[in-house]
Amino acid sequence: MLVHIVMFQFKDENKEANMARVKEMLEALPSKINTLHSMEVGIDISRSERSFDMALVSQFEEQAALDVYAIHPAHLEVVSVIKEVTLLSKVVDYIQ
Repeated sequence: MLVHIVMFQFKDENKEANMARVKEMLEALPSKINTLHSMEVGIDISRSERSFDMALVSQFEEQAALDVYAIHPAHLEVVSVIKEVTLLSKVVDYIQ
């Protein structure tokens, strides 16, 4: 199983609303992209200076499945919104 983790730091403007919107959009992806095995999206509650605002943890059977997800139109729509409302993102992919 390939695990794909992304953490996001959102812009301050409309932060709470943008996080809720992105979370909802991300959580809709498993029903639209069949190569996406599972997905969990969480909004940070610690609010520490080391924290990112949101984390996404998704699983795929293999790299090819992640590659299909990466270019799927539903995913690209979410990516477009994320690019508008975030300052920074970091990713880690690993085999479980």
